[in-house]
Amino acid sequence: MEPGQNQRQPTMIGFSAVLMWATLALLTDLSGTVPPFQLTAMAFTIAFFIGLAAWLRAGGNVLRHLRLPWRVWALGIGGLFGYHFFYFMALRHAPAVEASLIAYLWPLLIVFFSALLPGERLRWFHGAGAIAGFLGAGLLVTKGQGLSFDAQYTTGYLAALVCALTWSGYSILSRYFGAIPTNAVGGFCGATALLAWICHGLFEPTVVPVGWEWVAILALGLGPVGLAFFTWDYGVKRGNIRVLGALSYAAPLLSTLLLIGFGRAEATAVVGLACALIVGGAVLATLDFFRPQTDKF
Repeated sequence: MEPGQNQRQPTMIGFSAVLMWATLALLTDLSGTVPPFQLTAMAFTIAFFIGLAAWLRAGGNVLRHLRLPWRVWALGIGGLFGYHFFYFMALRHAPAVEASLIAYLWPLLIVFFSALLPGERLRWFHGAGAIAGFLGAGLLVTKGQGLSFDAQYTTGYLAALVCALTWSGYSILSRYFGAIPTNAVGGFCGATALLAWICHGLFEPTVVPVGWEWVAILALGLGPVGLAFFTWDYGVKRGNIRVLGALSYAAPLLSTLLLIGFGRAEATAVVGLACALIVGGAVLATLDFFRPQTDKF
């Protein structure tokens, strides 16, 4: 499917998920010392109630929204829970910088995997823009310092790679289930919350949030770990998935700028270079999206 006017609104709705994900680091930082699986469980429980509210608004029997083919359940739960599970496992078994960088291959993989979809065509500027975005994200993650991959952390590196493959695969394969309404994401969030509570009970102590930490957790569940998954689902099913993949590198950039704005990170020349790479890459990767009449590329 060639980029066109009919894809622009769904793509921008999908991009709103990227904007919400940009708040993830700040809100996680503000949530205090709540362990990761507990935080995931709490946030996805809130997200489930977003889905429940959507089901009630739609009227009729609420349970009908849960009557989905097993392949859809497998994809939804595998995508949402699988991504978080492998990400946390990567951080447990490898240094955070290297694990985060490997995990952030997913936007790049979405751009390249999109060539496998019917009617999609990958051009040189799609790939070049996505690679520039990845390099910019790499600068943000590493702060311009070198990487040190050590064989003893192989398990963590592999978990991070599976994490990237999980989210990119979920995003691409969601296109094949375009007839499944976005409201179904509420069911995936509920199942993810349940599995996260189980993992929390197995692997972590419970920490009770205090004060404003509750507000941060509520904001997480309403935004980057809630509504974002609904708008992302709508975007990848109906929008331009290559553009969404390339634009996803705006998340770490905007996240860093937010942290700087709240005094929790420092503005540096590395951030400026990363900004140039990510913004330039996004412009390059979206040439045919905003100028659909241009065929000379």
